[in-house]
Amino acid sequence: MNMNYLLLLHVLGVVVWVGGMFFAYMALRPAAAAVLEPPQRLTLWSATFGKFFPWVWAAVALILASGLHMLGQVGGMAAPHYVLTMYALGVVMMLIFAHVFFAPTKKLKRAVAQQDWKAGGAALAQIRTLVGVNLLIGLVVIAVVFVGRALA
Repeated sequence: MNMNYLLLLHVLGVVVWVGGMFFAYMALRPAAAAVLEPPQRLTLWSATFGKFFPWVWAAVALILASGLHMLGQVGGMAAPHYVLTMYALGVVMMLIFAHVFFAPTKKLKRAVAQQDWKAGGAALAQIRTLVGVNLLIGLVVIAVVFVGRALA
């Protein structure tokens, strides 16, 4: 596949994932905390993750597939350092997301279903921390790529 099309697919995946995290962390989280009581807030987050996470899985698959294909086209492990850094940090982000999806999100859904707001709050706090870490890594990756390309 043409490198430009691969790059387009890669960037679209990144926009969906990192942009979604930015929106959730910087806009939705503080707004929900300001106007909703814990039962409504936790229910909102559970429903939001149910809608957003399928998009993240699709983005992760798109980013991984396009990224590996492009990596192969630019020399694999002999690629420029910024490309390898992007790859390594991207894998870390994917692992963090998988953990969020399979552990605290399941706890949040279970807590909301059982109306256990304390357990739901604890699960949401863990998700918030991990999404914050992933958002920071995602922004660093974007900076690494653009600075690395400029210096290459």
